[in-house]
Amino acid sequence: MKEPIHILVTLDRGYLRQLLVMLTSLTTSDPHSRFEVHVMNSSLSEGDLRYLRGRLRPGSCGVHDIKISDGMLAGAPVEERYPREMYYRLFAAQFLPAEIPRVIYLDPDLVVLGSLRPLWEMEMGESFFAACSHLHRTFRRLNELRLDLPHESAYVNSGVLLMNLDALRRQQDIGEVLRYIGENRQKLLLPDQDVINVLYGKRIIELNSLVFNLSDRYYRFYNLNPQNVRVDLEWVRKNTVIVHYCGRNKPWKPGYHGKLGVFYQEFELRTPV
Repeated sequence: MKEPIHILVTLDRGYLRQLLVMLTSLTTSDPHSRFEVHVMNSSLSEGDLRYLRGRLRPGSCGVHDIKISDGMLAGAPVEERYPREMYYRLFAAQFLPAEIPRVIYLDPDLVVLGSLRPLWEMEMGESFFAACSHLHRTFRRLNELRLDLPHESAYVNSGVLLMNLDALRRQQDIGEVLRYIGENRQKLLLPDQDVINVLYGKRIIELNSLVFNLSDRYYRFYNLNPQNVRVDLEWVRKNTVIVHYCGRNKPWKPGYHGKLGVFYQEFELRTPV
């Protein structure tokens, strides 16, 4: 039997339903893999965890509670859209069991359409992360100026990350992360994402966004570019592994505008109440 794929999620209680839909999509799209899901949180109850475990296909998925103290991030900038839990992925190497060499971090606001096994098994060398960028060249330049990034930096989205835990354990400086957050809190717009790109930009492998982190906005902009071969929903269904509903535009909220919500709706219907 193949080794299990380790998944990391971070959330508060407000995203339990979306997490369950995501996990349903994960286990449905790769029924031959076993997943170990590590839930970093500061607020989930034992009842919340029973809710998750009791609604997943038996034998498909282990759910592990990892409680984090908010004290270590007391000074970090937070707001309704960006709660303190979003920082937890920055410190995953310190809190996950030492025998886990890598983990795939997934935001709860996404669905998985295909197997994560190729991503899980990719060679990383000494890179810390593998991730996707959603930004057009113009916006990349704005981020370079805002964050003093090197020219032509990718600026990746932190909602899907393959994390090299072994390399992070050896080389990540937690003090550096906390100092950067404390000294730059006024210019952090997407705080955890900004930190990953500023401190670790040279240690990130850039992945194909159409395959591993496709958002409605990226889907639209990609198809508007006349230099690209247009992709449609059937292409997405056959080729995309992860569809990510990042930003304010969510298919479970009123006023959603987008093409990719159909995939969330399909898995939501297959998810036990």
